[in-house]
Amino acid sequence: MQTTQDGRLINRGKRLYKTKLKALLEPHHKGEYVAIEPDSGTYYLDHTMSEAYERAAAEHPDKLFYLARIGYRAAISFKHRTSL
Repeated sequence: MQTTQDGRLINRGKRLYKTKLKALLEPHHKGEYVAIEPDSGTYYLDHTMSEAYERAAAEHPDKLFYLARIGYRAAISFKHRTSL
């Protein structure tokens, strides 16, 4: 279950991405991942979500991050496969 603190983190991360980072990152980094530290606005790019998170956590071990896939609506997607 999502807590109020989680909701605030998500909202602040989304807002930072939308207002400051989207135009900057999407032209050259589509498909990469970004970890955003909402308090400072610091962000970390990498080719995988885990690498972006690890870079961010190495510099801010006591912080939480908003993770996004640049140019996509969701960082992770699941496809349902049916067998016939």
